[in-house]
Amino acid sequence: MSKPKDQENSRDRFKRLATQRTNNVLQKLKVLGNCSNRSVYEYDEEDISKIFSEIEKRVRETKAKFHFSKRSVFKL
Repeated sequence: MSKPKDQENSRDRFKRLATQRTNNVLQKLKVLGNCSNRSVYEYDEEDISKIFSEIEKRVRETKAKFHFSKRSVFKL
């Protein structure tokens, strides 16, 4: 039996939301993959490069958020 959302600790909340959001991203990638059907869609290598370059950039940015502090307070 799971706890009500208002009684979750921060770890449980992270696990629940991260799992849900990761599955959403994976599902969207699967849907994007449907665009690869050349009998239905027309695209070139430049289009593919632009798409995956942007996706990879956003993945790097998002991953960095988990490794670096958001606080950048100036101190002497």
